[in-house]
Amino acid sequence: MKPYIGLLSAICLVAAGCSKWTDTMAAPAKDTVPVNVHGVNYTADSFRYVVVDPKDESNRVGGEHIEPFAGSGIMCCFILPKKWGAGLKVNVRSTHSFIEGSERTLREVERVYTVEVPRYPDGKVAELWVLRTADGGIELVSSNVEPGHPQWPGKVKGWPVPSLEYQRERWELYRKIAVENVKLHRKLLDDLRMNSGERLRKSWEHDKEYNPEVTRKYSGPDDRSYAQYQKQRYLEGLERSEAELAELLKEKP
Repeated sequence: MKPYIGLLSAICLVAAGCSKWTDTMAAPAKDTVPVNVHGVNYTADSFRYVVVDPKDESNRVGGEHIEPFAGSGIMCCFILPKKWGAGLKVNVRSTHSFIEGSERTLREVERVYTVEVPRYPDGKVAELWVLRTADGGIELVSSNVEPGHPQWPGKVKGWPVPSLEYQRERWELYRKIAVENVKLHRKLLDDLRMNSGERLRKSWEHDKEYNPEVTRKYSGPDDRSYAQYQKQRYLEGLERSEAELAELLKEKP
């Protein structure tokens, strides 16, 4: 799960209104400047945020879903004063979601944090970074470099690193899927041996709808060549699924 790379080489998105101001969005005043906003999630919960100017609700940006231990794309644009001053604050509306209980119920928790914008680096306005920290809190960073950069000013250093617990949870999910794929291909081969007529008719109907180029090559589900084609497909699928499962088992965190 690698964080996004090269964010700072990207430009503001015109469609988002950073380079072109629409009739419904007032151009920034001469003493303000639009900046990009990024989100970084250091927790095992999914996360999204919205940055809102408490003095101007129309000045807001965010809403992008961020996976656990990951970073978002670039959100454009939030208006900041060119000159930083003490007491410059924003509201961060944070929503994190997680799976709860044996029934795997999806829960969402919303909170609003009033956060002071950090002093601009080198006295010049910089991009905003909204971090959901490991303890579930919110840190706001003003920076034109990424978290992995030596000059990154945030308290949390570096990109998110998935916890061992999270890695194992994801691994177990992929393992179960791989096991089911192996079982599926074995069942298809068993069906083909035990009741080939019914199995081939089902495959034929499926291929007619989703793979018509295949059915054009054969006269119908009773065509022996079609039976050989399906058997080869199932054998290749089983071999591929078993190889994927074996590789996954070797990579257990």
